[in-house]
Amino acid sequence: MASREGRRRHHDLVPLSVLLSREMKNEKMEKPTVRYGYAAQSKKGEDYFLIKTDCHRVPGNNSSSFSVFAIFDGHNGDAAAIFTRENLLNHVLGALPRGLGPEEWLQALPRALVAGFVKTDKEFQRRGETSGTTATFVIVDRWTVTVACVGDSRCILDAQGGAVTNLTVDHRLEENIEERERVTASGGEVGRLSIVGGAEIGPLRCWPGGLCLSRSIGDMDVGEFIVPIPYVKQVKLSKAGGRLIIASDGIWDALSSEMAAKSCHGLPAELAAKQVVKEALRTRGLKDDTTCIVVDIIPPDNELPPPTPPKKQNIFRSLLFRKRSNDSSGKLSKKLSAINIVEELFEEGSAMLAERLGNDENSGQSTSGIFICAVCQVDLGSSEGISVHAGSIFSTSSKPWQGPFLCADCRNKKDAMEGKRPSGVKVS
Repeated sequence: MASREGRRRHHDLVPLSVLLSREMKNEKMEKPTVRYGYAAQSKKGEDYFLIKTDCHRVPGNNSSSFSVFAIFDGHNGDAAAIFTRENLLNHVLGALPRGLGPEEWLQALPRALVAGFVKTDKEFQRRGETSGTTATFVIVDRWTVTVACVGDSRCILDAQGGAVTNLTVDHRLEENIEERERVTASGGEVGRLSIVGGAEIGPLRCWPGGLCLSRSIGDMDVGEFIVPIPYVKQVKLSKAGGRLIIASDGIWDALSSEMAAKSCHGLPAELAAKQVVKEALRTRGLKDDTTCIVVDIIPPDNELPPPTPPKKQNIFRSLLFRKRSNDSSGKLSKKLSAINIVEELFEEGSAMLAERLGNDENSGQSTSGIFICAVCQVDLGSSEGISVHAGSIFSTSSKPWQGPFLCADCRNKKDAMEGKRPSGVKVS
């Protein structure tokens, strides 16, 4: 009798390889298809973009793949845009701790994006060039979309079953009161261009330099209160998928977010990008570099997301977006996904580095016990690191010895961005 029972239990066992195969199959079934298209028309030759669909959280593990899409709109030359395209992704990935699971990796992304943007800016300024660039940087990992931006290039989401919403914030001094106040508090002057006779024309600019933006990468001749610290937003799409439109201001100066989305409804991504550029040129003409990337996140059982008419924005904000609470669980995510609600996982736009890097007693400590700089990732001795919170009136920490830590060079960068000292970089 016992023998028969033992044989029955043995018969019910499933080999580990079969379980893993089933899990990978289920993952593949649930994973959306990502398709993209891009189009551009050049006026100044200062727009650059990045498309990389073969990135991996775990090297060599195809099930850990994610995609990156980015647009860099340069000004005062193309050097900053080219440098940022070539280095930003590596700096962001270098700021992510190793050995994280999928959910932990996504949660660590916002902080890594801040570190990556600041490190890219710091390294480019060392070259002594006065060029600058916007950066709109998008990571698509299965159903989760994480967007980081400085400047006025934009990423919008056209969610299936909902309306159109911006996943970025425009850092134009003309339109952003909070940024104007921050720049002036940090030592910059904001005003319009004066012409003969004292008349003022054009948009609000930061002086010295005359830049219209309050955040960018580069622009060392303007002052370091023009910061590279990005606005970051992370959302989880429903299983209905959605469409991202990422574009430089050559598009957005001609089209509203709703107009851009409407102009390409029902078209596959490649044709959609061309149509958005065509519509922008028809509306305004080629007055600036005009670049567009369209990314479709498609459910596994659909070849192409069905076109859906946009709804009014106020209805969208109340019904489509639902912010995740601190006690949210996987069950909540499944419920939200089932009813086509886009879940907001993270949003932060502060320009204060201490607020963006957070509070963590163990942050930045390697397995060998040596600390690393939270921005540039260099090793620090036990007495070399300076807490990002030390001496900051904006700090939410009551422990100035608490991590994360900065090297002396990055601490100087932080102080310059907050207006506590003049920029250490001189332009000849």
